[in-house]
Amino acid sequence: MKIEKVAKAGTLESNDIVIMVYPNENDTVEIELESIVMQQFGTRIREVIQETLKSLGVTSVKVKAQDKGALDYTIGARVETAIKRAQ
Repeated sequence: MKIEKVAKAGTLESNDIVIMVYPNENDTVEIELESIVMQQFGTRIREVIQETLKSLGVTSVKVKAQDKGALDYTIGARVETAIKRAQ
């Protein structure tokens, strides 16, 4: 699935994450991540985003994520919501 429009989910509150999705002309998944816990959990945050996109069948998207310490289930929910809003 390709993303056709820009969409956003989440807030910049503590323990949350903002996910913005954009169409990607390169037909790839690109993830740009900023996090207050990048050193400890940056790899895991990227994994959760990629796993969620894969489960939704998304193959072409740019994701910009600003994390404020969100847990895995919150990250997954925000990604899913942004993707559904972008359809």
